[in-house]
Amino acid sequence: MDWLTWLWLTALAICGVFTTMLGVAHFFFPVLLDFNAAIPRTGPPLKSFRLGPIRYPTKRSDVYGIAWVMNHAASYTLVSIGIVDLVAFAWFGSTIGMIVLLWISGWWFIRAASQVYLGRRAGDWWIVAGFAWFGLVHLGAALWSR
Repeated sequence: MDWLTWLWLTALAICGVFTTMLGVAHFFFPVLLDFNAAIPRTGPPLKSFRLGPIRYPTKRSDVYGIAWVMNHAASYTLVSIGIVDLVAFAWFGSTIGMIVLLWISGWWFIRAASQVYLGRRAGDWWIVAGFAWFGLVHLGAALWSR
């Protein structure tokens, strides 16, 4: 194995460790971020969900529940990406590996850009930069592995 391949695999392993830990932590974010207080389940009625001819009376418990569902879906995805990165030595250089790296790269770029929904404080820009770096690592590894 040449040193550049080793470098890409090391970078993917670092991403994998961080991503797996972040994914595990995300399972607990609804409690850590106090979703219960942030999304009260009592109060004035909400507008119904409308999508074309579909109408669904939205309750506050629906909004609270979807926050948990989406958070757990993100957790599952993060843990999966982390594990895939940690076993990159087994698939790096394959065609499917390059496709997976490109998909993961796109996922990280979307996640980086989405950080601005949470704010534009200094910490938010550091998070944008960190997640964009993960996207660049995966993009670079995909291009190197061709």
